[in-house]
Amino acid sequence: MPSNKSASPSSSASPSSRPRPRKGVVIGALVAVAALLAGWLSQYAVGGDSAGGGSGAGSGDATIEDRSEDTAAGNPALLKLARRTADDPFARGDKDAPVVMIEYADFGCSFCGKFARDTEPKLVRKYVEKGLLRIEWRNFPVFGKGSERAALAGYAAGQQGRFWQFYDAVYADKDHEKGSFTTDRLHELAEQAGVKDLKRFDRDRASEAARKLLDKDRTEAYGLGAAATPAFLVNGQPIAGAQPDKVFTDAIERAAAAAESKSPKSPESKARKSEAPKSEAPESGRTGGEG
Repeated sequence: MPSNKSASPSSSASPSSRPRPRKGVVIGALVAVAALLAGWLSQYAVGGDSAGGGSGAGSGDATIEDRSEDTAAGNPALLKLARRTADDPFARGDKDAPVVMIEYADFGCSFCGKFARDTEPKLVRKYVEKGLLRIEWRNFPVFGKGSERAALAGYAAGQQGRFWQFYDAVYADKDHEKGSFTTDRLHELAEQAGVKDLKRFDRDRASEAARKLLDKDRTEAYGLGAAATPAFLVNGQPIAGAQPDKVFTDAIERAAAAAESKSPKSPESKARKSEAPKSEAPESGRTGGEG
């Protein structure tokens, strides 16, 4: 059985289980923050309780609570990773939501499945449906060819508007990580997801566009220093593993509060404007409208 590369809150990925970054991977402005992000991810991976367990000293909850408002506001370079495309089939939620959670995951990852079944539906009901949160998917296949086939199939399902249904179908099976995602199995999942045209589905998953997006997503994750799946960015705040629900709700609410405080319409912003010194009027005191 292959070694598990999915990130549980109770254990860090061993050197042998970490995906090997590609040579020469550099992502523009992220170079300056990659090392910092990798450190944060490692802190989460080794600091929490067991996946889905309660919180306590040294858990992910404490890490979230100890962060300042400035950290909750997100690193500017990491915030730019949110694509916010209105018609993105691999995102759910308002493109202008104040908080964006980017999910780097593998369809063959058991802890990704745990998050999808146990935590994400609650976040969708509590935040996405109310316009506070947007969730954006990124393919990060680290379990080999089977995971890559599933990622490409997810792209194909998305071309028919059924990506999230495909996502649910894959993760509904708790033993999904044991499968090799054969063509027959992918067709079964596509049918469960409501994909109507299987011939188009096969064409799309074999397309150059599907491969390019997969490579783009995976390169983005490698460039951030992500070592295992699942990994998340909540307005630039990293979270690694299928952490307890409270880790995610705390991160989302802190990010939302930080975003609100920076909004021009917020009371804090209005207060800052009222305290700002007013520029002196011209000596004549006249305006262009006076005659």
